[in-house]
Parts: sequence; structure tokens; C-alpha cells
Amino acid sequence: PSKIPVQDALGVTIVLVICSYLGKEFVRVGYYVNNDYTDPELRENPPEIPQFDKVQKNILATNPRVTRFKIDWENAETPAPQANEMPTSSSSQEEPLVQMPPVEMSMDAMAF
Repeated sequence: PSKIPVQDALGVTIVLVICSYLGKEFVRVGYYVNNDYTDPELRENPPEIPQFDKVQKNILATNPRVTRFKIDWENAETPAPQANEMPTSSSSQEEPLVQMPPVEMSMDAMAF
């Protein structure tokens, strides 16, 4: 918790899973995550310093955002997109989003 900036401790964020083969990204899966207090009083009047023991992490695992990329599985010389570069809808390598089955995640594994 000490490495999380106070302004980023609560609210909506994402968990992003990027899969690559021979340095080429072929799929990116994003899950929306909402961090909020379980106590309504704390939600209405959050303390200046987050109380992490009272924060609940809700992962929208039933609705992942999936982006697939066509890659040459044989040729490792094609450069992969950088992790901080989000694909644009005009990219010729991008395929439409597809639904994937829900993923079960333990809250213990996602602890702060």
C-alpha cells in the first residue's frame, strides 16, 4: 500500500494482461477494477489517508476487453507494439473484440 499514490488508491482502474510470443504481442485482455470502501459513511466522506483494510476490490471478470493481433508465428523479426502503446481502431492488425469466458479471481491474490 505504501507504493500506491493516495489519489490512485480508490476508484476505477484496470488489470491488463498482455500475451506475447517471440516478442510479438498477440492478445491483450483488460479487466475493469473498482476499489471502494464497503462502509457507506467512508464512501461519502473518505479519509485523507486511505484505510486499505476497509477497501473492497471489485473485478468485473465477466466482461473482459479483449484485443487480438495477427502475428507471423514463424518470423520473430516483426516488432511488437510497446506495452504503453494502445492500438488504434484503424490498425490493420487489430481484430474485433471477442468475448472470453469469465475468469475466477481470488480477492486474496489481488490484495494491496
